[in-house]
Amino acid sequence: MKNIETDVLLVGGGIMSATLGMLLSQLDPTLNITMIEQLPEVALESSAAMNNAGTGHAGYCELNYTPQAADGSISIQRALEINAAYEVSLQFWSHLVETHALPAPNAFINKTPHLSFVMHDKNVAFLKQRHALLKQHHLFDEMQYSEDLAQLKAWMPLMMAKRKPNEQLAATYVPHGSDVDFGALTRHMVIHLKAQLGFHLLSNTRVRNLKKIKDSWHVTVLDKSTGHNKTINAKFVFLGAGGGALPLLQKAKIPESDGYGGFPVSGQWLICNNPEVVKQHSVKVYGKAAVGAPPMSVPHLDARTINGKPALLFGPFAGFTTRFLKQGSLLDFVKSVKANNIKAMLSVGRHNTDLTKYLLGEVFQTQKQRLKALHDFLPQAEGKDWHLANAGQRVQIIKKCDKNWGKLEFGTELVTSNDGSIATLLGASPGASVSVQAMIDVLERCFEGRMKDAAWQKKMQQLVPSYGQSLIENADLLHQVRNRTLKTLKLA
Repeated sequence: MKNIETDVLLVGGGIMSATLGMLLSQLDPTLNITMIEQLPEVALESSAAMNNAGTGHAGYCELNYTPQAADGSISIQRALEINAAYEVSLQFWSHLVETHALPAPNAFINKTPHLSFVMHDKNVAFLKQRHALLKQHHLFDEMQYSEDLAQLKAWMPLMMAKRKPNEQLAATYVPHGSDVDFGALTRHMVIHLKAQLGFHLLSNTRVRNLKKIKDSWHVTVLDKSTGHNKTINAKFVFLGAGGGALPLLQKAKIPESDGYGGFPVSGQWLICNNPEVVKQHSVKVYGKAAVGAPPMSVPHLDARTINGKPALLFGPFAGFTTRFLKQGSLLDFVKSVKANNIKAMLSVGRHNTDLTKYLLGEVFQTQKQRLKALHDFLPQAEGKDWHLANAGQRVQIIKKCDKNWGKLEFGTELVTSNDGSIATLLGASPGASVSVQAMIDVLERCFEGRMKDAAWQKKMQQLVPSYGQSLIENADLLHQVRNRTLKTLKLA
């Protein structure tokens, strides 16, 4: 079969590849873009609504984004950065809605206030201090704090029912939080891309090998429908395959990939579909993580809209798996161990015993134990209303470091080749919520010359009006773009 020639090859049909495809098609409609997905449809892995929290991660409710040091001080810088990055996503989605590249916003995003909720003296003091620090910054100036039981009941009535009157509780509240169906968002973007000249989607197609020859990547793929191999020649390759990105990066054999490993973590939800219960909770409430728990395991009770239907999800409950994707292989983890990363991976195992103990405890939890965790949020929850379902897989980053040979990272990290011809995004949270900023970072590294071009600069400022400026430093700009996005996406 004749080789396929393309300017851009997007590997993986999730939110990251779809976002990069949309940005590039908006910046240069003449580009030839090919997306491949090894499953029958796009958005079936990490981007699927049931496989992620759906929280528009903005740092409003996620307490792990504001860590507290041993001396009691709290750092808010990460929360500021994540909030500003999410505002970039909201701007791009607003542009796509306004230009009818996306449908009405409620097809993928819904207003869902964000709350942090804590119990006991020490945690209440932490939340109060956190609020005082964040409230001083314009990104968080609408955040409210209360220990008043009547106010807490107004914010989260279902969670406050049947509480003991002497419980010490506190919460913060941001009215314009959001719930995002990233699966629906991905599918709508791909539908738009498929209508453009020069875009091609190849599903049931799996990468077998990647090799750089002169100025292009020769990517051998297997058409799972026919059993035949194809070769795709691409000037630029983006590995946007979620947990499957690390093995693909290792196949590419670029020097920049040396030392990277992955630690896979699985997840489960308790789900309630009882309409009488669901209608009483219309917010997202995040608590504090257990000692040693990965960030994806911060307990939270979420109002969700999944495929247009309301539900309540509690969790997630983490566990260890050797799969890098939900529909991956049990050998994924073993195959990822290479000579250049084994020291880092052994070091991480040795220095993260708390995490190992936590995950083992989660794996062997009973339904009774899961319901006990739920009762901290919903004292009156009845087991018959809640059933267990699998969430998605996450692969946390392991990388080299001088101090201990290796360290475990809980964020996301962009890895690109020196010549900018290939890029991948590793890691998990905040992930999909900051997909637009992450893909702009890809453009700035891998399309550096074109991103400095006046035409692309002008177009970028149409797509993301704050582009090139700091929302952390510029309060007037933040309020200007936020007013627009909240109105356009119906989050006000």
